[in-house]
Amino acid sequence: MQKRGCTVLSGWIGDASGFMVPVNVFPSVKTILHCSGWMWQRLVVYRQFVKLQVIRPLSPGMLRAAAIICWILMPISVFAVPTETVSPIAEIQSVIRAQQDAWNHGDIDGFMNGYARSPSTVFVAEATITRGWETVRDRYRQKYSDRGKMGTLTFSEIEITLLSPDSAVVLGRWNLERAKDRPHGSFTLIFKRLSEGWRIVHDHTSAAPPTK
Repeated sequence: MQKRGCTVLSGWIGDASGFMVPVNVFPSVKTILHCSGWMWQRLVVYRQFVKLQVIRPLSPGMLRAAAIICWILMPISVFAVPTETVSPIAEIQSVIRAQQDAWNHGDIDGFMNGYARSPSTVFVAEATITRGWETVRDRYRQKYSDRGKMGTLTFSEIEITLLSPDSAVVLGRWNLERAKDRPHGSFTLIFKRLSEGWRIVHDHTSAAPPTK
């Protein structure tokens, strides 16, 4: 747009740190190529170009007029910052690893963070059905009352199958290394995506017969 010898290419006047789109307000520009950064020229804010010729600062009146015209005519472009999304399988794997690490630090409460804190959470083992997050936690505390009984836990052969965007089934094996024995077995977990993340809502764990 030409007005009184002023060529308004694009942009508006203001704080350069807050710009979302290029700002170019020049009185007379003969050659413009690639841009490289922001600059100030008296009362004019503009993009610096590799090749730029004949730049003269605008008067305050023309500066205000140019700013108003640019504000009215130029669409505002918003560039969204790309965000990385973590896959459900990776999130579930993270929960299982956190449970293993918590157990091996003697932290049963940390281990229980992998379960949904709900009265409907189910744990099945040794032909016994336990319901409720607190009840399941109390069972673990009673059965594994010291570090010797907890041993070192290892999960292996983990298979995760997504049933829906908000549910998954996990199959795997567990192994405990203790001073006098090495109990082991398999488990099937049902995970649900809750407000706090992926959590176990159903745990069916079985133990292999003791080795003679």
